[in-house]
Order: sequence, then structure tokens, then C-alpha cells
Amino acid sequence: MPFVIVLAPEAVQELKSLKANVRADVRAALESHLRHEPKKLSRSRVKRLRGLRKPQYRLRVGEVRVFYDVTETTVEILAIVTKSEAGSWLALFGNPE
Repeated sequence: MPFVIVLAPEAVQELKSLKANVRADVRAALESHLRHEPKKLSRSRVKRLRGLRKPQYRLRVGEVRVFYDVTETTVEILAIVTKSEAGSWLALFGNPE
């Protein structure tokens, strides 16, 4: 059963601010990696974030990082940020365990 992908309002704005070709890459990665197996870890693409309750996972798409949580049927995209902004975003919005 495919997961429903829901973007937070902030993530929608961040997605719109990306260049068109990067935005297309991110959308394709969301479909291919998160639609059916969002918890499937990989060496370089999907990582489970340790020490954080929220966000649970990170998807790498080139220089863009997508932070998301997974429930029973939904993948909630919390943020879409560049690699350079990822650390500061986690410091501000990451919810430690």
C-alpha cells in the first residue's frame, strides 16, 4: 500500500524556492524513495536520525536535504533545505529524545 506524502506549509514554500531542475529532482526522489518504502535505509540516500524524536529521517537529493517523519500510512515532509542549512535547521527545529 503506497504511503500518502504530505508537505508541511514551510516545506511547500521551501520547495517553491528551489530552481526548477532541482525541484523536479526532489519531487522524483519523493515519489521513488518515500511513496512505497520510506523507512528503507540506504548508505547515501535515506538515513534514520539518531537522538531525535522529530524529524525521524533524512533523504538526500544532491545538495538538498529532506527531513521527514513516518506514521502508519503517511510520510510528513517537515523541511526541504540545502546541505549548508541542514545543521542550523536541525538545531532550531529538531526535537531531541
